[in-house]
Amino acid sequence: MEDDAPVIYGLEFQPSPSSFTPTWNSSQEHSLARALTPQTAETDAIRFLVGTQSLKYDNQIHIIDFDDENNIINKNVLLHQAGEIWHISASPADRGVLTTCYNRTSDSKVLTCAAVWRMPKELESGSHESPDDSSSTAQTLELLCHLDNTAHGNMACVVWEPMGDGKKIISLADNHILLWDLQESSSQAVLASSASLEGKGQLKFTSGRWSPHHNCTQVATANDTTLRGWDTRSMSQIYCIENAHGQLVRDLDFNPNKQYYLASCGDDCKVKFWDTRNVTEPVKTLEEHSHWVWNVRYNHSHDQLVLTGSSDSRVILSNMVSISSEPFGHLVDDDDISDQEDHRSEEKSKEPLQDNVIATYEEHEDSVYAVDWSSADPWLFASLSYDGRLVINRVPRALKYHILL
Repeated sequence: MEDDAPVIYGLEFQPSPSSFTPTWNSSQEHSLARALTPQTAETDAIRFLVGTQSLKYDNQIHIIDFDDENNIINKNVLLHQAGEIWHISASPADRGVLTTCYNRTSDSKVLTCAAVWRMPKELESGSHESPDDSSSTAQTLELLCHLDNTAHGNMACVVWEPMGDGKKIISLADNHILLWDLQESSSQAVLASSASLEGKGQLKFTSGRWSPHHNCTQVATANDTTLRGWDTRSMSQIYCIENAHGQLVRDLDFNPNKQYYLASCGDDCKVKFWDTRNVTEPVKTLEEHSHWVWNVRYNHSHDQLVLTGSSDSRVILSNMVSISSEPFGHLVDDDDISDQEDHRSEEKSKEPLQDNVIATYEEHEDSVYAVDWSSADPWLFASLSYDGRLVINRVPRALKYHILL
């Protein structure tokens, strides 16, 4: 198989030991899914976690191990009986710990709750092979603690302190931003501080990210069409970008190498890049998608590489080199260079390089709700569409070597 060829995995429900299950055969029911995360603390093996959304069966977390040498996906399945998974996030410090936001029905009302879980010890590290028996039952997650949201409303997402010891998390619930301390080996979540959105109408957070810069004291959030920055020490607002998008903002991400740079995406089909010191207008805007953009992710090592996923069923890898930490980098097309033109390429290298779309990936047939980079391999990323299709792709080899050499 070619080095750059995608690897595709379809989520299928595994039999649950706790409930009646029909006969499982090659036409097992494909699971719906929208929650994806790399196993952040696993930096050696390529591993992603995917959460399912089913009203019919017990929900599950699929642990996806990718064997890069043989282009093989191995999977193990954990049971998540608490409910449909809307968001999943992995601890940056402990490979076995993760959070989910999930739907639970109580008094005929649907609530979105959040909890901290631990996977079985034997599945914590990567490079596992799939169980030999394809009908093997799913294993269970250990509940460590709930993030009590009875007073705060529905949980939108949970984010971990990026460089921390896995003891601090922030959850967004309706119009509340909540900072939690995890204590007693994560078996207890203590609410340390909180803040609320004030104003008219129904103010609800849609997403948030914790900045790896400024000693991890800043968080950015999205609500409606607005982006806000918060100082976690005082829980006060430090910047506000009103009308950042023409419609709902779906996601945001911080540039890992440039402390004031932030990317956002939304239902106006656009991806925008901001300098939080001057928020009057975006530094750059991408308009490559034809429907809502659900996800934007900077590459952790090479910040010119930006991934987006959309309801147009496409994943786009963009080269935003002009606003990266290497605007005069080595991203030059092979075809443009011959031996005689070496001296001209040296002259060119003094000018900022041009931004462009590196590749558009069309392996999905349904809305792409999540894209993310591997935490172990900076050249590899996964995308997930609602029909349960997970696709693993690589940055094109030629581009990889231009960046490195």
